[in-house]
Amino acid sequence: MATLEVIESDITQLDVDAIVNAANERLAPGGGVCGAIHRAAGPGLAAECAKVGGCPTGEARITGGHDLTARHVIHAVGPDWHGGHEGEPDLLAGAYRHSIRLAAEHGVTSIAFPAISTGIFGYPLEKAAEVAVTTVRAACAAHPGVDRVVFCTFGEEATAVYREQVEN
Repeated sequence: MATLEVIESDITQLDVDAIVNAANERLAPGGGVCGAIHRAAGPGLAAECAKVGGCPTGEARITGGHDLTARHVIHAVGPDWHGGHEGEPDLLAGAYRHSIRLAAEHGVTSIAFPAISTGIFGYPLEKAAEVAVTTVRAACAAHPGVDRVVFCTFGEEATAVYREQVEN
């Protein structure tokens, strides 16, 4: 069973095999976590993402880590929040599930996730954390090679919400 932990930190600085980018469908550099990852990884990441093409909402793609400590970046596209009645929970769960599957397929044993979709996509933090932790637990059970999952948070509120979900 994978170890789940919550760390309030800069995701680009974590010592893990892969970090997850809260990506847009074009896999283009953006703001927030996405922008920070692209800046830290250097221009090679944007060039590789351009070659990959895009990624539909609810799925993920994997690239090299470039100038990051992490060997890989997994680009997970979460949904915009529209009240929860347009399949948002299933799409968000899909982004986490696809990320864990890609990690396992590429020999990743440790992975760090940001709070996907909770920034400019507007997904409510508590609802997103519940989907994230529940989905990751199930996905790691299906892919036992992934043995350490970090939920990397920003701010006291997000840290407390994710800790509560992990501890339950």
